[in-house]
Amino acid sequence: MRFKADEIASVIQQEIERYEAQIDVREVGRVLEVGDGIARVYGLSGVMAGEMVEFPTGVRGLAFNLEENSVGVIILGDYLGIKEGDEVRSTGQLLSVPVGEALLGRVVDPLGNPLDGKGPIVTQERRPVESPAPGVAHRQPVKEPLQTGIKAIDSMTPIGRGQRELIIGDRKTGKTAICIDTIINQKGTGVKCFYVAIGQKESSVAQIIDVLHRFGAMEYTTVVVAGASDPAPLQYVAPYAGCAMAEYFMYKGEHALVIYDDLTRQAQAYRQLSLLMRRPPGREAYPGDIFYCHSRLLERAAKLSDERGGGSLTALPIVETLEGEVSAYIPTNVISITDGQIYLQPDLFFAGQRPAMNVGISVSRVGGKAQIPAMKKVAGGLRLDLAAFRELEAFAQLGTELDPATQARLDRGYRMTELLKQGQYQPMHVTDQVLVIYAGTKGYLDPIPVAEVRTWEKKFLEHIHTNHKAVWQRITDTKDLDAETEEKLVAILDDFNRQYLQKKESAVATAA
Repeated sequence: MRFKADEIASVIQQEIERYEAQIDVREVGRVLEVGDGIARVYGLSGVMAGEMVEFPTGVRGLAFNLEENSVGVIILGDYLGIKEGDEVRSTGQLLSVPVGEALLGRVVDPLGNPLDGKGPIVTQERRPVESPAPGVAHRQPVKEPLQTGIKAIDSMTPIGRGQRELIIGDRKTGKTAICIDTIINQKGTGVKCFYVAIGQKESSVAQIIDVLHRFGAMEYTTVVVAGASDPAPLQYVAPYAGCAMAEYFMYKGEHALVIYDDLTRQAQAYRQLSLLMRRPPGREAYPGDIFYCHSRLLERAAKLSDERGGGSLTALPIVETLEGEVSAYIPTNVISITDGQIYLQPDLFFAGQRPAMNVGISVSRVGGKAQIPAMKKVAGGLRLDLAAFRELEAFAQLGTELDPATQARLDRGYRMTELLKQGQYQPMHVTDQVLVIYAGTKGYLDPIPVAEVRTWEKKFLEHIHTNHKAVWQRITDTKDLDAETEEKLVAILDDFNRQYLQKKESAVATAA
């Protein structure tokens, strides 16, 4: 076999062109043992806490425990292909996820890999999963409302842009439903939404994605999924990844909403990892830094100062209680970190009060600052009135004789609780909420039977939209209820009530 000189010359030329003077120097270790989503690695003496490492299968890991003779690594992916003795390389990088407009409308895993079969996510920008929260000097007070479209919440426990409002309650009491309604209500507001599903059944997540598609909300929403079948490391990382994706928009001067559903499961995944890593257990076997695990996540929600662009990140963490035990370890931790909580009570839920919000325990520490002036005027005393009604109701069940004034307060309370009921996936415009709450608090519902309150509400809003659009538009534009508009509204209510009751009387007479 003869060699051709020109072939040899071209090969040598190619080799010279490709030659790199740099030597690829990396620390390399060996897997000592692997199982349950974690690996102990020997030899990575210079690795940093939180640094990414790479296994031969292409799966990445995160340096979690730095011990004297070995490194505890949590494996972010399929750990079944990793064996004892495998080579592990350090990467010198922190864990990061892709961010940007390309993620909107997509379903991804906590590492930013697509799960929806719509092809790769094309974006050049990435953000570290763990980043420091904005300091006090870079924030401003929460004063801009984030409308959920739910009457009970927008009137009594309002949420502002940049706030952290906990949604807490037993399983199957409508916690996720409130968050999905809030996402649907952000349509046309420019708020980018991120829904992080942690440890949930994948069939439940698929239903939520289907609902978001059906209501046209998926175009401004990203769903981050770490399902119940995913390894504990992915469930632990998921909320931080969702937060990093949402933060991108906050630092751009835009508004974002992130929902963590739910942090109880993330805490359980973190407890599992910590116990496997032989970290000392504390109360309820959770590690000692479980509070820091949640505080560093939720503190990243903020309303930035105008110098920093004025963007905001609103967080709605969900925590599940057992038998209404609000004083358990994780619920008390998260309550102390957040700016208020919406407590959903099973008794109210099963009694047909949806959303099943307990007015006495639920609170927003931002209060009226996160409401438009019109809502502040009409709903000012609503919370206290309803809390007093619940006490009166318990007293009335004893069967004692009630004086007329107490009976009147009870009757109005029944009508107001009926008025605050709302169907799922039916968020309501804030002006419509102002109009119906005004009618309820001013006694226009008193002559209406409790069973007909929802019908009255529907017909009244139809009447306003058809015949008095100018009044509706004025409240929407000014966001206030001035004396002139209130005068017109009183006249509209008087006229509508008179017609409604006349029609009802004539219908009864005809039936008789």
